[in-house]
Formats: sequence, C-alpha cells, structure tokens
Amino acid sequence: MTVRVGIIGVGVMGADHALSLDRRVSGAAVTAVADFDAARASAVASTLRSATVAADGPALIERDDVDAVVIASHDSTHAELVHLALAAGKPVLCEKPLAPTAAECREIIAAQGERTLITVGFMRRFDPAYVELKRVVSSGELGEPLVAHCVSRTVEAYPGGTSASTITNSAIHELDIVPWLLSSPITEVSWHAGRTSAHSGTRQDPQIMLLRTESDVLVTVEIFLNARYGYDTRCEVVGDIGASALVLPTHVVTDRDRRRSVAYPADWVPRYADAYRLQLQEWVDSLEAGRVSELADADAGLRAGLVADALVASMNEGGRTVVVE
Repeated sequence: MTVRVGIIGVGVMGADHALSLDRRVSGAAVTAVADFDAARASAVASTLRSATVAADGPALIERDDVDAVVIASHDSTHAELVHLALAAGKPVLCEKPLAPTAAECREIIAAQGERTLITVGFMRRFDPAYVELKRVVSSGELGEPLVAHCVSRTVEAYPGGTSASTITNSAIHELDIVPWLLSSPITEVSWHAGRTSAHSGTRQDPQIMLLRTESDVLVTVEIFLNARYGYDTRCEVVGDIGASALVLPTHVVTDRDRRRSVAYPADWVPRYADAYRLQLQEWVDSLEAGRVSELADADAGLRAGLVADALVASMNEGGRTVVVE
C-alpha cells in the first residue's frame, strides 16, 4: 500500500517535507500540494514525481487521491485545517503548534474523540542525539536529574513575529522535549528578559524561561532568534552523579592559520534532517500498518500549548511565576 499524501503549505518546512516524502521515505507518494502562493505551490509540485496543485487547503483535504495530510502552513491556519481533516476522516501530521492556544487544542481533541488521527510534528523526539540523551537520563547513569539547560539560537527571525510567537512557535519545541526527556510534566514557569538584540525587530530577543517539572527539576531555556552566527541547539541534563549534553553535529572542520574552526548550519534543516525523515517514515509506516504511531499526539500538543499559555501570561505580568493548568 502506498500512502497518498497532500501537503498544505510549501514554504521551507513544507517543501522539505514534500521532497522527503517523495524521495527519502518509503511507502509514500505526494499527490497534491497547496499554498497561498500559487506560484510557489507550482514550483514545488514540479519537483515531485506525481503531485498536482490544489486550489487551497480545504480543497486538498477533500481530494479523493489524498489519504493523509501534512499541515505546514502558518500557525494561525492549523486549527481550522485540522478540524477539516478530522471531518474528512483523514490522518493529519500537523507541524507545531497544533493550534496557537490551548483552548483551540482542546476543541481539536474533543472533535477527534476516540480516534487517533492527529499527530504533531515535534520531530526532536526522533533526533538520534536527543534519543540517546533520553536513554542516558532514563537509565540512571546520571543519578537523579537536578537541573537541565536548553538553548535554541537561529540566524535571523522571520519578520513580523511577536514576543508571544517566540514562545508559541519557537520555544514550543523545548516545551515538548523537556517533559519527554525527563519523564515529568512541566508544572510552573516564569519568563524573563533583559537587554534586547539590536536585530530584534518587533519582539523581545533573546528570552529566558525558567521551568519547573513535577519531579522538581529546574530547567533554563534560552531562545535567541537573531543570534546571527548560525543555527545552534543545545541541551544538557545535570544529575547528582553526572551530566550529559548534546554535542554540536560537525560536518566539516577547517584548519587554517593555526586555527581550527567548524561551520554552523544556516537553519534547522540540515541539523534535523534525520529527525524529520525518521518522523515521516514512522508516520507513513503506522498508517500502512493501521497502528498508533510513536509521534507526539494531540494530547502532547495540548500539554505544550498549556505551558506556552502560562509563559505568555508570565510575560504579560512582569515575569511572575505561573502554575501550568
């Protein structure tokens, strides 16, 4: 069986998913793409084996030659499109966030009912480095986890974002991976900021977030979207007998003028290429087998959304500590 996939939104993320499903993932075929930019949709479709362009997202979902849907459009469109996919009875892989607010996530979960159609694109759960870090933490090699530190830096933020969207769109990855990594939900948060970057535009940048888990582990999160030097993700877990951290993936090392240097990627695509591919393969395999996938589900999307809502509340209230619902 070949799973026929339609992709809504073919910007950087959606286009990469399209190419991966078309060329790197077995058992899948991209049959339709849609984007608010018709020229971009046509350009992406032309690079695929058998895809055609749908008029828009709703039209793509209704097509008979689409078995399952990937939603990679703007965050503000996610909830409506997921509801349409549910109404059509089609499995959906929705890029994070599942919806901009926890209230919308709850509405989606209610509409899904007992079905298991929704998965959320928290791809770090499939990144080999994070998987190994979770194994080390879960094995007890570090003793009991005490603190963790997360850093996420990008070269340049997309224009027009807000301080709140830094939380709901960027930090959302940390808000999912931290409880997954530590096997403990986040129970309270606070948001902090100081001096802002000259390149911050319409948002506070960088931002610091302090999280506390149910197991009383403190976690620091730094999100810096205009770091300029490259794409850089870090994570360290410190236990009472050891510590373990991600190591920067290095593809090329340059030796010159008595110095050694490494190159950072310009964005997330090369850093998480394996994670995206493995996530998509697991999704397709689960659809072929008719089983529940190992991807994050709608409940995970809600839990991350609840933490994001608490952080936005903390930001709006001067950084006070907020208990997660």
